[in-house]
Amino acid sequence: MMPLVMVGIGGTETIRKVGGNEDERRFLGNLGFVAGAQVTVIGSIGGNVIVGIKDSRVALDAEMAGHIMV
Repeated sequence: MMPLVMVGIGGTETIRKVGGNEDERRFLGNLGFVAGAQVTVIGSIGGNVIVGIKDSRVALDAEMAGHIMV
């Protein structure tokens, strides 16, 4: 397992675990970041990532993306 921030641009991975405190897990879960979901890294700037998940594009800062393990 590795954090989402380490996935290269164009990489598609399956989410294995979502960490962080309860509020962060709930926030990410509402965006579709749940175990078993497929996520594709579209772009990365300074550790912040833009990802495609469930027919949407979502921008995450490096801290939030670090909570998502793939």
